[in-house]
Amino acid sequence: MTGTKKRKKKGIRGLFRRNLFVYVVLIGFLIVCGGIVYALRDVPSPRKLVGDSYPESSMVYDRNGRLLYEIYAETRRTTVNLKEIPEILVEATLAIEDTNFYKHNGFDFKGIMRGLFRTVFEKRLQGGSTLTQQLVKNALLTPERTWSRKFKEAILTVATELMYSKDEILEMYFNQTPYGGAIWGVGAASKGIFNKEVGELSLEEAALIAGLPGSPTKYSPFAHPDAAKARQELVLKRMSEMGYITEEEKKTAEEKPLNYYISKSNILAPHFVFYVKEQLVDKYGAEKVNEGGLKITTTLDLDIQNYAEEVVATEIDKLKKYNVTNGAVLITEAKTGEILAMVGSKDYFATDIEGKYNVTTAFRQPGSSIKPLNYAVGIENGKVTAASMFGDGPTCFTVENQKPYCPTNYGGAYHGIQTLRNSLGNSLNIPAVKMLKLNGVETFVASASAMGIKSFKDPSAYGLSLTLGGGEVMMTEMNTAFGTLANMGVRQELTPILRVTDRHGKVIDEYNYVPGDRMLSRETSYIIWNILSDDGARSMVFGRGSMLNIKGHPEVAVKTGTTNDLRDNWTIGYTPDYVVSVWVGNNDNTRMSGVVSGTTGAAPIWNTVMTYILKDALVKKPPMPTEVVGMNVCNLTGGLVPDEGCESHYEYFKKEYVPREKMSIRNNILVDKVTGKVINEGENNPNAEWQEHLAVKDVSGVWVCLDCVINDIGTSEMTGDVTTIR
Repeated sequence: MTGTKKRKKKGIRGLFRRNLFVYVVLIGFLIVCGGIVYALRDVPSPRKLVGDSYPESSMVYDRNGRLLYEIYAETRRTTVNLKEIPEILVEATLAIEDTNFYKHNGFDFKGIMRGLFRTVFEKRLQGGSTLTQQLVKNALLTPERTWSRKFKEAILTVATELMYSKDEILEMYFNQTPYGGAIWGVGAASKGIFNKEVGELSLEEAALIAGLPGSPTKYSPFAHPDAAKARQELVLKRMSEMGYITEEEKKTAEEKPLNYYISKSNILAPHFVFYVKEQLVDKYGAEKVNEGGLKITTTLDLDIQNYAEEVVATEIDKLKKYNVTNGAVLITEAKTGEILAMVGSKDYFATDIEGKYNVTTAFRQPGSSIKPLNYAVGIENGKVTAASMFGDGPTCFTVENQKPYCPTNYGGAYHGIQTLRNSLGNSLNIPAVKMLKLNGVETFVASASAMGIKSFKDPSAYGLSLTLGGGEVMMTEMNTAFGTLANMGVRQELTPILRVTDRHGKVIDEYNYVPGDRMLSRETSYIIWNILSDDGARSMVFGRGSMLNIKGHPEVAVKTGTTNDLRDNWTIGYTPDYVVSVWVGNNDNTRMSGVVSGTTGAAPIWNTVMTYILKDALVKKPPMPTEVVGMNVCNLTGGLVPDEGCESHYEYFKKEYVPREKMSIRNNILVDKVTGKVINEGENNPNAEWQEHLAVKDVSGVWVCLDCVINDIGTSEMTGDVTTIR
C-alpha cells in the first residue's frame, strides 16, 4: 500500500514536471511570437517598392522673405531600365557597394560580422549592407538606427530576394536610391549633376555617382567637392582592384576634371544655401528637408550678400597678376552670431577654379590674424600689459628635441624695442612668438578654443609658429573668435537659421537670442579693441590712412594676416555690431606673388564691404569698463616715469595690473668691450666689463641696449647677431 502511494506521488511529480516544461515552452513560444508580431506590426509590403509618393517642396528664404532656393519636393526621379544603365556604372556600384551581389541571397555575412563587431564593441549600429538591404531601407523603412528597424530590414530583404530577380532588384536600386538632395535614382543623378543622360556618362562621372549613396550629404559634389573627389578616386581604386578597369584607365579617369551642373537661375547665395541645407539634414534628416514642405527663414541679408559677391568677383579679377584666383567673405552679427553673408568663392559656378569649394568652411592657415587672441591671453592672465616692452630683432627659440625655431618679420625688417601695442598693431612676428612662449602653447590652445577656434585641440601638435598662423582654422571659427572680442568677451556661436515651419505653418524651430558664455573679461576685450582700432599703432608698417581705415568710423578694429609662404592672405575687422572676414588665395595652395598685407589682396575687399555695411550707421564705440584705467607710462619701460625722466605715452590697463614701479632707463650691464655686444648671464667672455648704458629689459627678461655701438638683444646664447631664447 505504501509502495503504491509512493509510485502515485512520483507519477504526479513527473506529470507536473512534464506539464511545467510544456507550459514554459508554450509561454516562451507565445512571447517570441508576440515579439515577432509586435516587431512586424508596421512592416510595409515589399510590393510598395513599385509604388510612389507625392512630397512637397521645402523653401529657403533670406531674413526678409526673399526666396533663395527651392529644395524640390517632387523627387527628381527619372526611371531607367537596367539595359539603359552603362556597364561602367553598374561595375562602379558593385565595386564600392556590394561586390558579391550576384552571389549572395540578400546578406553579405562578412559585412554582417563587421557590422556586429561595430555594434557590440563600438556601440553603434552600422554594418556592410548589401544592395538589397539598402533598397529596402531607402524605399520602405525609416533611416533610424535601431534593433527593431534592423529586424524589419532583414525580413523585408528575404522577402524581396524571393519576390524579385537579381536584375530586377538592381534596377530598382538604381531608381530608388538617394544620390543627394532631392535626387533619387541614377537617371536623375546623371541629369542633375552632369546634365547628361545616364547612358552618356564617362568613367570618371560614373565613379562619382556610384560613390554618392554611401553618404549623399557628406559626398555632395555641390557642398563638398573635395570629399566627392576623394570618394570617386576610392571607387576607381576598387574598380581597378576588381579588374573592371586597368590601372592606366584609373589614372586617366582620376586626372580628368569633373564639371558639375547647376542652373544659376534657380539658386541665390549657393554656398550659404548648401551650408544651411547640410545643417538641416543633420538635424531633421534628408527626407524631411527634401520632401517635408519646410519653410526655412535664414539669417542671410540678400542685399549684403549680393554686394559682397560682386565686390569679391571684381577685386579677384584685378589680382590675376598676383597669381590670386579666389576670394571669400563672411559677415556676421557680433551680438547674435547671425550670418548676414557668406561668399565661399569668387563664383560658385566658376570652372577655371573649383567654384563650389566653400572657403568659409575650409581649413586654411590664418597667418598673423590669429595674433590678437595670443596677446589677449597674455593681458588676461597678467603676464603683459599693452605697455609691455618686446625686443624685435633676429631671434631663435630653442625647443626640446627640435631644431631651433627662427621666425622672421614680414618683409624681413626689425624694429628694436616696441610696446605690445605697437607690436600687435604692426603685426611684428618676433614679439608675437615671445608672447606665445610666455603664455605657453597649451594655455593658448585652450583659450583660443574657448573663444571659438575649435580646430585647435591637441597642444602637442603645435609649436611656437601657432601664433603666426601655423595651425589651420575655418573662417567661421575666426568670425566666432573675433566676435568674442567684439562682444566684449562673450562668445556667440554662429547661426544661419531664424525660423523653420512645417507644411502647415507650424513653427518647429525658431532662433531665440540667448547670450553666450563669457570667455574673456570686458577689460581685456576693450584693450585689444583699443589697439586694433588705433591707426597710429599700426602706422610704422602700414602707414596712416591705409586701407585698414574706414572713413568716418574710427571704431573699426582690424587685423591682417599673411602666411610666410604667401598662400593665404586675410583681413578681419569688427565693430560692436559686425564682424567681417576676408580671405584671398588659391584653392590648391599655390603661392601668390606681390600681395602686400593691408594694401592689396584681402584688405581692399574688406574695406569696400565694411564701408558698405556701415554707410548709414552711427559711430558706436564700446564703452570703457570701470575696471580699465588710463595713465601715462614711460615709452622705454612701460612702467611709471622714472626720476631721471622719460618720454611717455598714454596707455590703458586692467586696474589690477596697473604699473606701480619706476624702472630706471640707465643701467649697468655686462658688455663685450671689444664688440660692444651685450653679454648675458652665464656667458663666459674674457672681454666682459660692466658699463652703464641706456638699456631696458623686454618681456623675455633680456637686456636691450639702446646706445651700444652694436645694438643687440642678448640672452643666454648669441650666434652672430641672432638672439637665442631658451
